[in-house]
Amino acid sequence: MKPRVPKSVDEYIAAQPEAMRPKLEQVRAAIRRAVPDAVEGIGYRIPGYQLHGKPMLYFAGFQKHYSLFAASGTFFAALAEELSGYELRKGTVHFPLTQPVPVKLISRIAKLRAAGIAATAKEPVRGRGKEKRRPER
Repeated sequence: MKPRVPKSVDEYIAAQPEAMRPKLEQVRAAIRRAVPDAVEGIGYRIPGYQLHGKPMLYFAGFQKHYSLFAASGTFFAALAEELSGYELRKGTVHFPLTQPVPVKLISRIAKLRAAGIAATAKEPVRGRGKEKRRPER
């Protein structure tokens, strides 16, 4: 039987073990404060945020850690020193339950992801539609 898909972030967090809930609420609050324009929802059965229609961040709780899934690992280099104590996977950071939530770091990750999305939104889409022709001289 498939696990039930939560309908909201509140429902997802409420279904987590009691020790996990405050950590996830802090992650959620950090992301919402850092990028207030991000749209919150459920994707891939976990809480996530989109900005300008593009995936920005997801987070989830596990038995011994909670993770931040960034839909891109491009921020790793910019935050290498701050991330050095955490387990990193492709586009993912694992935070141990035994440590305080690194709210400032999560906020920086959210802001970097938002800046990356904003930068790509401003770039013109190439190779689509008709090219404008230059008038012949």
